[in-house]
Amino acid sequence: MSTQKTRKAELRHTLGRMRSRLTEDDITVAGAALARHALRLPELASARTVCAYVSVGREPGTGPLLDALRARGVRVLLPVLRDDDDLDWGPYTGPERLVAAGRPGRLMLREPADEPLGRRAVLAADALLLPGLAVDGRGLRLGRGGGSYDRVLERLAEAGAHPALIVLLYDGEVVDAVPAEPHDRPVRAAVTPSGVHRFPADGPR
Repeated sequence: MSTQKTRKAELRHTLGRMRSRLTEDDITVAGAALARHALRLPELASARTVCAYVSVGREPGTGPLLDALRARGVRVLLPVLRDDDDLDWGPYTGPERLVAAGRPGRLMLREPADEPLGRRAVLAADALLLPGLAVDGRGLRLGRGGGSYDRVLERLAEAGAHPALIVLLYDGEVVDAVPAEPHDRPVRAAVTPSGVHRFPADGPR
């Protein structure tokens, strides 16, 4: 394992332990605050299609934001994990239409019940909301390590598509430095319960 991969694994362990101390109330309160701040973002205010995700475990709750975007008339697409760990996408039509992921043991993932639209559906997104564990001042995101979103970001780059990349985090997860690898791409902004953090990658795409 490379030095950077080792450093990423160590940071994931540390941040995961911090999240493990959060209560259900912490997660609920954070999700409501994230929704309030995210909905004020101009990137989401003008978006017609947003690719997002259903939070799992101790991730900041995304349910309020998903429902608020849908209420605005935004087309919300959610990931569907494929057997090769790549991501397909399906329409979000409400929490009652979410089902457990088809493969057992997949982090308790919940996915749209409707037929997936294909991996390239992400190319239509005006904004892509990303899960993560941390982000640094350069906008570099530390993900969970599965590589699924790395494939999505590579697909966007190859197609010349440039949705606004936004990561949803807790306060305290905007850190001094995230170990970087050549394939890592900066996000435009991070939303935490206390507000919005923008990075040098911000600007016209």
